[in-house]
Amino acid sequence: MKFEGIYTPAITPLKADGAIDHSAFAEVLEYLIAQGVHGIIIAGSTGEYYAHTTEERLALATLAKEVIGTRTQLIIGTGAIRTEESVEYAKLAKNIKADAILVGTPPYALPTEQENAAHALAIDAAAGLPAMLYNYPGRMSQSMGREFFNIVTQASKNFVAIKESSGQTNQLHMLARDFPQINLSCGWDDQALEFFAWGARSWVCAGSNFLPKEHIALYQACAVEKDFDKGRRIMSAMLPLMDYLEGGKFVQSIKHGCTLVGLRAGGVRAPLQGLTDSEKEALQTVVTNLKREVAAIVGGQA
Repeated sequence: MKFEGIYTPAITPLKADGAIDHSAFAEVLEYLIAQGVHGIIIAGSTGEYYAHTTEERLALATLAKEVIGTRTQLIIGTGAIRTEESVEYAKLAKNIKADAILVGTPPYALPTEQENAAHALAIDAAAGLPAMLYNYPGRMSQSMGREFFNIVTQASKNFVAIKESSGQTNQLHMLARDFPQINLSCGWDDQALEFFAWGARSWVCAGSNFLPKEHIALYQACAVEKDFDKGRRIMSAMLPLMDYLEGGKFVQSIKHGCTLVGLRAGGVRAPLQGLTDSEKEALQTVVTNLKREVAAIVGGQA
């Protein structure tokens, strides 16, 4: 399997009482497919997997497969503190015939490189599917390093990609130079241009939940057309959004962005809280400007 294009870590819409809104979730998936994203990730950080019960996650993944079918790639997140729980999500991915799994470092446990590799390999053995690694030390407190990559790539051919979210360019360089068998996927939004320059063919971007066409435009310019002058202009137009999203209310902002395009996103689960009215207005302004600027660039007017 090749990871190429825009992969959206889908939001999980909620009802007013905090329950998962399955019909709204199906609408989100249909919207993303219609907009042309190349893959959808279920149970990613943007999907608030950490706030869901095991039963809720199993139900969401099953519903996602029913809705998506084979119309775009489906990747199931296996993130959990306990390896045994991650293994169960991997088994589910195999049973529903998902296209791939997302494998991250278990949070809070602080595993060594060898322990983290054993964790990843246990998940891999349960699924037997292509796997995208997920390196996000900002949330997991541990980074996947050279020892980890040596162990997992020598033990299994299934680790074919990585969502690299460390924000460290030296990590990007190390992966591109020393582990070319692991396809790079941008996981740090304001480095998307750098990732594409270093050979990445995909981008896992939460903002594509509500601005899929604009994210696809950057991928198209850099990875397909190899027009980095155009890519720089698109990236410049997107930077205010990336700055806004990193302001401390990431998931809340993504969900409100979805409401701006007519999706029923609902709120967020505690301990998170929604945006204030002024924050919503600020996001609306950022989105409006971004859409106008990217449209001008793609239309050849910039």
